[in-house]
Amino acid sequence: MVQLIKNILGLGPKADFKELTKNGAQIIDVRTKGEFQGGHIKGSVNIPLQSLSDSLSRIRKDKPVITCCASGMRSASAKSILKSNGYAEVYNGGGWMSLQNKIS
Repeated sequence: MVQLIKNILGLGPKADFKELTKNGAQIIDVRTKGEFQGGHIKGSVNIPLQSLSDSLSRIRKDKPVITCCASGMRSASAKSILKSNGYAEVYNGGGWMSLQNKIS
């Protein structure tokens, strides 16, 4: 049960984010436009969580997707939305600053 909860929150087995990005993973930042403009990961795409469902055409299904936000809560929701829309390989990268450190 604990592992199930960890998986739902994106806290399951650790993903190698550096390797994923090296192999072409898309980083989707689901913070607001203003938050994104205040700083973001180079090459990431800003699609605010509230408009994610309407913007799925901007995200490729044939490449891994890493979601990020400020703390990891919105990115967990984004992961769920993407998984429920047929995206097979989706990872919750958590907060964008800590994710940036993991891929640098």
